[in-house]
Amino acid sequence: MPVYEYICEVCGTDFEKMMRFEQSDQLPECPNCKSKETRKRLSLFSSRGNAASSAGVASSSGCSGGRGGFT
Repeated sequence: MPVYEYICEVCGTDFEKMMRFEQSDQLPECPNCKSKETRKRLSLFSSRGNAASSAGVASSSGCSGGRGGFT
């Protein structure tokens, strides 16, 4: 199941919700204030590749550490 990111229009809380693809058009309630006025956020994702394919990305983005994981 994919994880979708949302923001509450009432209290500004950012939250994630794991939902089935067929539920992706439904907006969940805010876990903080229980409002139904939420909207889906644009999500970014990361993937790991081999060192040869990711070397150009790491050097051009200014990242250091070279492990390729989350920080």
